[in-house]
Amino acid sequence: MAGLPEAARELIESGTLGHLVTLSPDGSPQVTCIWVGLDGDELVSGHLAASQRKLQNVRRDPRVTLSFEGTRVHPPGMKEYLVVHGRARIEEGGAPELLQRLARVHLGPDVKFPPMDDPPPGFTMRVTVERVGGVGPWT
Repeated sequence: MAGLPEAARELIESGTLGHLVTLSPDGSPQVTCIWVGLDGDELVSGHLAASQRKLQNVRRDPRVTLSFEGTRVHPPGMKEYLVVHGRARIEEGGAPELLQRLARVHLGPDVKFPPMDDPPPGFTMRVTVERVGGVGPWT
């Protein structure tokens, strides 16, 4: 298992969207933009509906890749980006609390998310980091 360098942790926690790549049943990539946070050394995301393709894909094949666009430009003009390869697992519950925590970063401190009373417990995706790449101080 690879650890996340501090610069990578800072980028993830800054509120940049994660581009999650999972593998469809036919082996083709499926890409979704998601909010991502950290729980120790794992990447975490919350999901309310079990029927989401990304969750179905992870249950079948846990290999995932996430990319995050950075803000700094490196000579001769390449914008930094982080790529995290890992293995995901799905846990039942915890989605509303995690989504509320991530909403404060992505939408603002006073936002209620999910925007409903008594949301379902949903699912938490946890990604164990295996490899880090991209362009930036984490490589």
